[in-house]
Amino acid sequence: MPAAAQQAAAPQVSTEEASEPGGDIIVTGTRVVRDGYMAPTPTTVIGEAELNAKAPVNIADYVNQLPSLSGSVSPRAYTGAVSGGTIGINALNLRAIGSNRTLILLDGRRVAASTIAGLVDVNTIPQAMVKRVDIVTGGASANWGSDALSGVVNFVLDKDFTGIKGTVQGGVTDYGDDKNINLSLTAGTAFAGGRGHIQFSAEYAQNEGIDGIGDRKWYNGAKIISNPAYTATNGQPALIAAANVGFATATPGGIITSGPLRGTYFGEGGTPMQFNYGSVVSGNLMIGGDWRYADFGLSGDISPASTRQSYFGRVDYDLTDNVEIYAEASYNRATTSLLAFYQWGFGNVTIRPDNAFIPEALRSQVTGNFSMGSFYNDLGRTRATTRRSATRGVIGLRGDFDALGSNWTWDAYGQKTITRTYTDGRTSIMPRLAAATDSVYNDAGAIVCRSTLTDPTNGCVPFNIFGTGVNTQAARDYILGTTWARNRLTQEVFAATAQGEPFSTWAGPVSLALGVEHRREGVTGSNDPLSPARSYFVGNYLATTGKYNVTEGFVEAVVPLASEAPFAEKLDFNGAVRATNYSTSGFVTTWKAGLTWSPVSDITFRVTRSRDIRAPNLSELFQAGGAGTSAVADPFNGGALYTIVSISQGNPDLKPEKADTLGLGVVLQPSFIPGLAGSVDYYDIKIKDQIASIGSSAILEQCYQGLTAYCAGISRNAEGILTGIVNAPVNIASFHARGLDFEASYRRPMLGGNVSLRFLATRFLKSRTDNGITPATDLVGTNGTLVSARTSLPKWRYTGTATYAMDKFSLSLTARGFSAGYINSAFIECTSGCPTSTTANQTINDNSMPAAMYFDANITVKLMDGIETFLSVDNIANKDPYQMPYGPSIGANPISINPVLYDTMGRLFRAGVRFKL
Repeated sequence: MPAAAQQAAAPQVSTEEASEPGGDIIVTGTRVVRDGYMAPTPTTVIGEAELNAKAPVNIADYVNQLPSLSGSVSPRAYTGAVSGGTIGINALNLRAIGSNRTLILLDGRRVAASTIAGLVDVNTIPQAMVKRVDIVTGGASANWGSDALSGVVNFVLDKDFTGIKGTVQGGVTDYGDDKNINLSLTAGTAFAGGRGHIQFSAEYAQNEGIDGIGDRKWYNGAKIISNPAYTATNGQPALIAAANVGFATATPGGIITSGPLRGTYFGEGGTPMQFNYGSVVSGNLMIGGDWRYADFGLSGDISPASTRQSYFGRVDYDLTDNVEIYAEASYNRATTSLLAFYQWGFGNVTIRPDNAFIPEALRSQVTGNFSMGSFYNDLGRTRATTRRSATRGVIGLRGDFDALGSNWTWDAYGQKTITRTYTDGRTSIMPRLAAATDSVYNDAGAIVCRSTLTDPTNGCVPFNIFGTGVNTQAARDYILGTTWARNRLTQEVFAATAQGEPFSTWAGPVSLALGVEHRREGVTGSNDPLSPARSYFVGNYLATTGKYNVTEGFVEAVVPLASEAPFAEKLDFNGAVRATNYSTSGFVTTWKAGLTWSPVSDITFRVTRSRDIRAPNLSELFQAGGAGTSAVADPFNGGALYTIVSISQGNPDLKPEKADTLGLGVVLQPSFIPGLAGSVDYYDIKIKDQIASIGSSAILEQCYQGLTAYCAGISRNAEGILTGIVNAPVNIASFHARGLDFEASYRRPMLGGNVSLRFLATRFLKSRTDNGITPATDLVGTNGTLVSARTSLPKWRYTGTATYAMDKFSLSLTARGFSAGYINSAFIECTSGCPTSTTANQTINDNSMPAAMYFDANITVKLMDGIETFLSVDNIANKDPYQMPYGPSIGANPISINPVLYDTMGRLFRAGVRFKL
């Protein structure tokens, strides 16, 4: 097959010349393939040598360390997200704008979503085949379609590999846990006299996870509590960030929270004891006292156990000198499991005076109903399991032909992906827990559920809430159940592209790329019979069914405006337009216009202006009602905190989000310093009609303020106690992000080898969301997680690597980190003379979060030709994570760390052998 056709057939994502050890490569952030052309969209390239030096357990672990990514979904960041169904997911997030606004490609083809929320799990990528990763940090919807609002990450495979290669790798932390292995084998060969090529790759990875936090000693129970002494006029902060904070209304074996026995808690075997409330008590929380006993922050695993298998095969064959047929097939399977947390009930369990399990020593003091709270340790921790598989097939033709005085290349293919997901949680069936807790003596003197007195065959087994180690397996089996959901997501893509140079201007040939694509997305699902009634403590998954299709066409051109002119060594215009028609939301147009200008060969200026979109995903359109558990303050009941079920459901009337993006940059490659290159780029992204849900607390507050339209989704029980809130997404918000990206590299021979330096940094300037209802928020400077949002965006993120390489030896050292920031950028820090605290700007005694820098190292030694061994160490100094105060609202697994930013594993070793024969 002609070389020109082969080049065009490899979709590429950037336009910058990027150096890798062993040679230069050219990648492109445009559909146009053109030698020596630098597109206006900035791109970061991670080469195979860098991936090998890092030796990550999962390729996403390395990509997420790039400064331009922040707030990505990862298994360690979402260990408590049982109801959300994201456990085990690795989904990349450019600019902290949202993982569903970052388009993921595999060799230039869209990767199917792994969840109905549109998240693409990087675990589905055949990682042993990846030879480089291209990260386009700018809007690219006109080039690649919906979701490329904040940029594109393209995983480029080594499709021409010939020979056999493999890796055997293992790892463990300094604490002897999180043990992991990674095995891969790849083989490729030509056949039919070189007209065809076939290859196959298989990979297996396993991670044992960590039980709780293992032997780590850094946990100190840091939380945020409401200051009980605060008034609007006394100058004290409304919130207090403190260590040694536990719960005043729940203990492992239960605590009485009302009446004359308030403060009596029940330990092992049901022994009653007096609780030490500590120095400050505020709502459900307290400082000091028996805080460590009355805390469940350590109950969740900080790293889940997982296994991952990947199989990939590819074959291509030249039918003629100008036409090639190719086919790909892949299958990926991943399983993730963890123990998430103990169930909680903060003083909301009503006990009647005739309850059979009230200790006899206390029964005479019980005169009426009283309240209790518990972590229900006898029921064990919630166990969550997720299984995902993706089956993908591609078949296509590509080639070249001569027309209009130039050679044209073309590619046409069909792709189908079927993704199957299974998510479950082993947790309490709440009606059964309530019935089992309400136990009495029957006429025969036996302990039975009160409900059994009127329904003797109901099967209810009494549960003793007074203590730990006091319940039978039969009671646990009766109360616990498995909430589960299965989803089958399908994506079908049919696409054709062509490109050539139909004519020339005074400065050179005009390059043109054009294409059409039709895509169908759909989901069907099923769930357990109890979830529709919201019977479980967490989970309560519902089946989602829906589908949509989209048809689009695009054209892109590169027009040279000047070449070797007095005012420009090179001046090129790049423009693209895409017309898109959605079956759900109609027609929309995206476009891009950009210029690159090199007044001399050493410097290039670039500018882009684009209109980008993100269409609503299957969850936002069709979700039947996903559920999560959270604690919400009810203004109708004096701000009392209640554990509720927050229900998210779809809205089929949603429209695509629209973004206007501006990019300005300069690239320096000084000829007088060979090997040095650098770039600085500014980005400005404005999104309108952003799809957002305002949140349960905001819905409740709007109803309280008299806006009755928000009251319909609020549910209460017969006593008026808040039990649930329904929330649907709408095109309500606007978003504005600004920032600067820096990149520099230098390479030169030294001391008998080669020294290479690379530095990347991002300065986030603005990341402001405004839905017009709740106070607008700017995330920049937020090193906390904003409770359960897992949204962090420090002002600076950076990484720098120095590598020294010889023929048989290489050593690299990496420094990565981020700047100091705040728990919440909207808080006002003060200890005295504080202004009045408001919903938008609450006052707090300490809002600081420190910077962190981590050092990683790798050493690789060539044992013989084609065989090398390596050792990688992350977090060499074994630096502990900063203890981030969490609260005052408490959701799942309130451990006082931010795993999105701070390293929670400690020192991590990986070692192995690679071979290529």
